[in-house]
Amino acid sequence: MKIRTRLTLLFTLITAMLLGVYSISIYYSSKEAREKSFYSELRNEAIAKADLFFQSSLPEQEMHKLYKNNNRTLNEVQVAIYDTTNRLIYHDDAKVDYVKETPEMLSRIFRKKKISFFMDNLQVIGMVYHYNGKTYAVTAASYDKYGYDYLTHLLTISIIAFISILILIYLAGILLSKKALSPLSEMVNQIKKITAGKLQLRLKTTGEKDELNELAGNFNKMLERLENSFDAQKYFVSNISHELRTPLSAIIAELELASEKDQTKEEYQQTIRYALDDARNMAKLSNSLMDLAKASYDPNEISFSEIRLDEVLLESYAKTTKENAAYKVSLNIDHDVEEHQLVIQGNEYLLQVAFNNLIDNACKYSPEHLCLIDVKIQKNALHINFVNTGIIISQKDLEHIFEPFYRSETSRKEKGYGIGLYLTEKITKLHNAYIVAFSDKNTTVFKFIIKLDNKITV
Repeated sequence: MKIRTRLTLLFTLITAMLLGVYSISIYYSSKEAREKSFYSELRNEAIAKADLFFQSSLPEQEMHKLYKNNNRTLNEVQVAIYDTTNRLIYHDDAKVDYVKETPEMLSRIFRKKKISFFMDNLQVIGMVYHYNGKTYAVTAASYDKYGYDYLTHLLTISIIAFISILILIYLAGILLSKKALSPLSEMVNQIKKITAGKLQLRLKTTGEKDELNELAGNFNKMLERLENSFDAQKYFVSNISHELRTPLSAIIAELELASEKDQTKEEYQQTIRYALDDARNMAKLSNSLMDLAKASYDPNEISFSEIRLDEVLLESYAKTTKENAAYKVSLNIDHDVEEHQLVIQGNEYLLQVAFNNLIDNACKYSPEHLCLIDVKIQKNALHINFVNTGIIISQKDLEHIFEPFYRSETSRKEKGYGIGLYLTEKITKLHNAYIVAFSDKNTTVFKFIIKLDNKITV
């Protein structure tokens, strides 16, 4: 069932319930009011007939005649009067006795002074009447034809109005729901046009601050993320294919050349060394890609624990200098930095990868192969600066330096794949930190910054 139909039916059902409760309340209130009003009329009629009987000179036969004449056109109230001995004093029409008073009934009237009840469709009242020091029991009974006709008419009108209003409400609900959900229908039609090859399409939004516009806005943001992911994936695959092709082609060429002609032992060893260098480069690229994949996980899937940044820096320093004997690293932690300020919730492996990349990058492009690491506190944030001297990075290259597979003109002389800094930035963001780079006056600095009051919220 469509939402439009469901909303219309639900709206109609709620209206029917409310209207039904209102109609039933009106009907039963009118019914109760009619009953009370007619009992009051019966009492007035009983008193009037008793007064007429006891206080006027009108003969009883004339009163009977008056009752019968009125009964032809009206539902005349039938009145009977009894004394304390239960003897009938007066009756409008003893032959057609509606009430058929019994001694028990008369006794109850004298005892309670006033009673009222239904007898079939008739309403009956009994009351005590005093005249000349004597007490009498007066009963009055009649059928409230006009009252019941009014109730029947009210019930008929209520049913007709109930059905008519429900039909109108249903039709209005269809029109209103169609109008209210028309943007959603248009949104569905737009979504159908979006495919893997048309991720640049977006849903139309208006300036209205409603749920549908909020949905369209969030959907567009999701499309933007998907488009960026698809573009990054295409770019990633294209560059990986290129980067893997180069060492593979070199290995194949060297081995084919060695197999086509006889060579000396030294030449074969040289060929093997070239092939090993290319294989190591491929292994290094493969490791970088694996690290990149780990850094691309959902943060909820990555294990975080309490670690000390100074210890991670020392391990990165030791690993880098062990793998490259020519590299030199100097670590300086400002005396203002307290021990607890170095403790964060993070992933030790990924942070080592990030710091290794920054140290390797600094040593690689420094003429002295020297990286200076400076740890300090500034503006309620922990700053870890990786500094090297040498060829500076142009402003144009700095704008793209954290993009995947991007290599500046000055870095093309050194071996690399353009993955390290991109991977470092992703790891930094995973730890709710950020990294910036600037290069000026023969000095290049990469700043790893993490706020002390916002250390990892995973």
